[in-house]
Amino acid sequence: MKLSSISLKLIKAPLKRPFKTHLGTVSDREVIIVEAIDEDGLVGYGEAVPFTSPWYTEETTKTCFHMLDDFLIPLTLASQIGHPDELPNLWSGIRRNAMAKSALEQAILDLYAKQKGVYLGRLFGGERSEVAAGVVIASNDIEDAMRQIEDFSGSGYQRYKIKINPQNDLDFLAEIRRAYPDIPLMADANSAYTLDDIPHLQKLDDFKLMMIEQPLGHDDIVEHSFLQKQLQTPICLDESINSFHDAKSALSLQSCGVINIKMAKVGGWMEAVRIHDLCLGNDVPVWCGGMIEFGISRAHNIALASLKGFTIPGDISSSSRYWDGDIIDPEVIVENGMIQVPDKAGIGFAINEKRLKELTTYSKLYK
Repeated sequence: MKLSSISLKLIKAPLKRPFKTHLGTVSDREVIIVEAIDEDGLVGYGEAVPFTSPWYTEETTKTCFHMLDDFLIPLTLASQIGHPDELPNLWSGIRRNAMAKSALEQAILDLYAKQKGVYLGRLFGGERSEVAAGVVIASNDIEDAMRQIEDFSGSGYQRYKIKINPQNDLDFLAEIRRAYPDIPLMADANSAYTLDDIPHLQKLDDFKLMMIEQPLGHDDIVEHSFLQKQLQTPICLDESINSFHDAKSALSLQSCGVINIKMAKVGGWMEAVRIHDLCLGNDVPVWCGGMIEFGISRAHNIALASLKGFTIPGDISSSSRYWDGDIIDPEVIVENGMIQVPDKAGIGFAINEKRLKELTTYSKLYK
C-alpha cells in the first residue's frame, strides 16, 4: 500500500459534564487526529488520545505530537510499507510512545481496510453485529452519581462503572446498591489503594461487584497477584497492562480475573489483538476500555469489541455522553444497551468534516 501523505489535526472541545476522579478533573478534551492518504485520495483515520498532562500515562498531547511529527511519520513515509503488519517492526527502534504509534497504525489500518473494501473489525476476526455498551459514572458527589445512573439507565447500559477511593467507596457503593440492587456494577480505583488496605478492600466483596479495576499501583502486577488471593471479587487490570508481555505476566502470576484492553495504551490494533487472543485462549474475559475519546477512536473501539473474546460490556458509550457534536457521521448511539456494528469499509463511519474543521486548532501535512 502506497501512502502519498499523512496529516495531523489537533482538535479540542469542552466535555458536556466534567469527568472527575481522585486523580483530577477533565473539563476539556484535546486529541490528535491522524489522516493517512493514498495516491487515489482515499483517507484512513486514527486518533491519539493522551491527556494534556501526564496524570494517566507518561504520554501527553505535546509529546505524542512530537513523536508523530519528528519520528513516526517521517519513518513511515520514507519506508513505504507494503502491508500494515510491517509497522511494529518498522517502529521497533522507537521505545514505548504507545498512543502515538496506535493513532498512526489506526489510520493506516483504516485506509488498508477501505482499499480492500472490508470492515476493519473483520480483518481481525470480528464477528459481532452489535456490541454491549457500558458507561462510566465519574463524580465525587453521590447525589450527582445517582442522577447520572438514572439518566443513563434510559439507554439500557449493560454495565455501570463507579470511580472509588478509600474515602468514598463504602458510602458510594452502599447508596448505589440500596437504590439499584441488581444493576451490573464495577468499581474503578485508579490505583488508590495499597496492600495495607486489604481489610478495607475485603469489605467491597459484600457489594457483589463484577470486578474492582486497578486497586493497586498503576505499574504493578506482582502485588495484585497477592491481593487477588485475598478477595472474592475479581480484579481487573488496566493501567498496568501496556503490552502483550504485561498481559502474559499478569496471567502467569494470576494477578487478575479480567483484563481491560485499551488499544491506544498498548500501541494499536495488532498488540490489542494479541492480548485478546492470549486471554481468549486462557478463558480470561476482556472488555474494551475508553479514553474520553471522540468518534474516530470510538469507532476503532467498536470494531475491536466485535472480536469474540470481548464478553464484558466496554466503555463505549453514545457520542452524546461527552459531546454536543461528534466528528463522525452518524454519531454512536446506544439503544437498549447495544451499539450496532457498522458494515461499511474501514471504521464504518463517515467523517463530519464540518464539525472536524470547527474543532481543529492546528494542522500539518506531511508528504
